[in-house]
Amino acid sequence: MTEQVILVDERDREHGTTSKLEAHRHGVLHRAFSVFVVDRAGRLLLQQRARGKYHSGGRWTNTCCGHPRPGEAVGAAAERRLREEMGFACKLRPVGRFLYRAAVGAGLIEHELDHVFVGRFDGQPRPVVAEARGWRWARLPDVHRELAHWPARFTVWFGPALAVATPHLHAERTAPHEEET
Repeated sequence: MTEQVILVDERDREHGTTSKLEAHRHGVLHRAFSVFVVDRAGRLLLQQRARGKYHSGGRWTNTCCGHPRPGEAVGAAAERRLREEMGFACKLRPVGRFLYRAAVGAGLIEHELDHVFVGRFDGQPRPVVAEARGWRWARLPDVHRELAHWPARFTVWFGPALAVATPHLHAERTAPHEEET
């Protein structure tokens, strides 16, 4: 079955669906999300996208990202993809959103209204190889420095998403949480 994305306007009002690949071929604005997970020590969990992804393969990015399905709430989709990509669950909290448009290679264009979520997890991720080639915990100042010096190592949405998430990550690491799986 072809994965569908939700088409939206700049105010996040829905006006249809299309296939994910068609949305990226034509640069059509659609709804997306980015998840940032920190541990108790304040380290950010980064994912290296699998090389087989149809765009941005091998690049570093936030803990997970994706698109809600038609009829699916954004928060529920973020929780689903965290389990599907990184093999664990934790409580996620919405912290903002941003709009961006960028070429991602192979004639594809990301044009997304991206909802940003943060969460905390102190366990060991179990990423799905088809989704994530690798992962690492990194201190936030090191991530900012690496992004400034080597932006091509990262996905195009990572910088703007990180800017939205950063003010909330310290509070997230110190907030009381119940660990999930």
